[in-house]
Amino acid sequence: MKIKRFIFILFFVFNIPLLTAQNILDHQKDTLRSLIDQSNRAYEVYNYKDAIKYASILIDKSREYHDDYHSFLAYDILGGIYSETDDSVQGRIFSEKALEIARATKVDSLIAWGSLNLAILYSDNKKTYDKAIHFFKESIAINERLKDVDQLYLIYISLAWTYIDNQQFQEAHTILSKADSISEKKKIDPLNKLYIELLFGKYYHAIKDYDLAKKQLESITEEIDNDSITDLAIEVYNNLAEVYYKTDEPKNAFLSLEKYNHYKQKAYTLEKIEETEKARAKFDLKQAQNDLRTVINEKEYSDTLTAILIVATIILIIALLGFFLFFRTRRRYIDHLKNYNEELIVAKEKAEKLSKVQTKFLSTVSHELRTPLYGVIGISTLLKEDPKLKAYEEDLESLKFSADYLLALINEVLLISKMDAEAIKLSKKPYKLDSLIHSITRSFEYSLQQSNNKLHVQIDKNIPNSLIGDPVRLSQILMNLVGNALKFTKEGNVWITLNLISVSKKGSYKTRFTIKDDGPGIPIDKQEVIFHEFTQVENANHSYKGTGLGLAIVKKLLKLYNSKIHLKSAPEHGSEFNFSINLKKNDHQYEESDDETSKSADTDDTKLSGDKHILIVDDNKINQKITQKILDKYNVKSSLADDGKQAVEMSRLYKYDLILMDINMPKINGMEAAVMIREFDKNIPIIALTAVELDEMRVEITNSGINDIIHKPYDRSEFIKIIIKNIPAEKLTL
Repeated sequence: MKIKRFIFILFFVFNIPLLTAQNILDHQKDTLRSLIDQSNRAYEVYNYKDAIKYASILIDKSREYHDDYHSFLAYDILGGIYSETDDSVQGRIFSEKALEIARATKVDSLIAWGSLNLAILYSDNKKTYDKAIHFFKESIAINERLKDVDQLYLIYISLAWTYIDNQQFQEAHTILSKADSISEKKKIDPLNKLYIELLFGKYYHAIKDYDLAKKQLESITEEIDNDSITDLAIEVYNNLAEVYYKTDEPKNAFLSLEKYNHYKQKAYTLEKIEETEKARAKFDLKQAQNDLRTVINEKEYSDTLTAILIVATIILIIALLGFFLFFRTRRRYIDHLKNYNEELIVAKEKAEKLSKVQTKFLSTVSHELRTPLYGVIGISTLLKEDPKLKAYEEDLESLKFSADYLLALINEVLLISKMDAEAIKLSKKPYKLDSLIHSITRSFEYSLQQSNNKLHVQIDKNIPNSLIGDPVRLSQILMNLVGNALKFTKEGNVWITLNLISVSKKGSYKTRFTIKDDGPGIPIDKQEVIFHEFTQVENANHSYKGTGLGLAIVKKLLKLYNSKIHLKSAPEHGSEFNFSINLKKNDHQYEESDDETSKSADTDDTKLSGDKHILIVDDNKINQKITQKILDKYNVKSSLADDGKQAVEMSRLYKYDLILMDINMPKINGMEAAVMIREFDKNIPIIALTAVELDEMRVEITNSGINDIIHKPYDRSEFIKIIIKNIPAEKLTL
């Protein structure tokens, strides 16, 4: 995809002065131009680390200077980089953001460019091929209206490339002919002409007209070698090697392969791979050229017939030896070609594994986003309950809804990333099926009231209630499916049905889970795409918003169970989703997990009344105040500590009933502080109040001496339950 994006970046960089906003100062323009130049230069030579750095700075400066054009450029470059490093989700987000900015400016040239780059992004995936063609056509239509033949020429290059890659050769030839006609009427950049010649070569190669393909590709080798046009050279010599191989020219095939690897090595170096954490094939071509030299030493022999026969015999032996060496060398060339193709496949597999690195990045970002979200959700909740602000109740509800929606999106994107990186495994812990289903139905009580729906549950009595497995992942699957059903159903019914299918000799209970609704149903042409990421169907129930990730998460989670989701639906006849998984009976005495224990804890919040004193440890002043105000509502006294060091000192001086401990703090973090407090106080309850990713740190947190965990942002009722659960019974008001 990069070679297709590269030519467009060059075109627009040269036109930056024409497109830059006119209301900013000259030194600001110079700053923006310098940043985009540096990012582009790094991008062109595959230095993605610096390209990302300069693009990020450019976003900040563009916002500061209110320059939408350079903001568009920055997001567009980031979209290209992340797409090329196999992060399709993040690449799509950045590229769509770029197009969103372009549409907001109402500048046709930017909209055409943004549409084009999204088309290029989508063109690399057969599943999104139709979207790619749609965006190509949108960009072409705009540029035809603008009569921008230079841009049209470049678009034709990319569209023809896409058609060839998808074996639509007639369409490719039509587009190439249009581009050729432009070059006959208008002076075109010589580099761009080379791309058209390359594509004609690829086209002839694809339709197996090898003579024309060879002629076309050979005609541009001298120019690309003289100018060292790396990306173009890679494509030309790769195609030439294949054409020579198919026309039984092994020596030329090998020489072309040498050229191909020379340019490939020039573009992709090990140092840049380590800096950008992107795997690329490392070519270590070992030359094994054998020069066949036929040495025929002519000597003067006598004119006798015997001498002539001896010479003829020697010549014949040398010729036979020459043929033997030729065929052996030919076979070696072919073996080289096969070996390097296999190395490319292995390198590609290694590159895909590096996507796991992105999971760590998303975990860090999710923590940084959850922390301010805790403040937004907490403050909006408290203000909404203030009777003095009754007139603003609807606005505060909208604010809290938006924050909740953003939190759901963060959690779902993080979960998708972890599953793509194979960082999620099913746990094995005891749970009760009826408690799990009850918790799920209870979570939708408000939604049911809003949409006037009814939820029906039916569980086969032959399914054991005491199970061992992963209740969290099973809950996520059911929550997404039930939420999806309620999303599209209004004043109707939703059924959750569990039926036992069979019982194995090993004690596995194969169970079918069915979630059915009597809503409007799903059109046949949408039943496949709804399982794609960020895909939604038109929803008449506008009070419910979604991220478009729910069904994609369900599909990926079921892979962990070696199961698949099945859909039955028709317009006006409702929808039915079902899947089958093996449930494992818990033959040992049931023990509640931490999550279930917290849910079953005494919910009588009046027990908090009385002389209770809680220490709140958090380096964020806003979060301190929110937690303190919540405790004030229950008449609980609280003190504040700004970091772990201060928390240890205050715990030595004063007696607290409980400590709420943040984890990520300066000086001494929450876990280190807990270890130090446990040295002089073994009994005081310590609860982690944190936004860190629990899947990665839960064990480390509990091993530090912390009794329980509350994850930010939290539900206030659950917050109070966990506090009540951890305060010793003799200290609670009876």
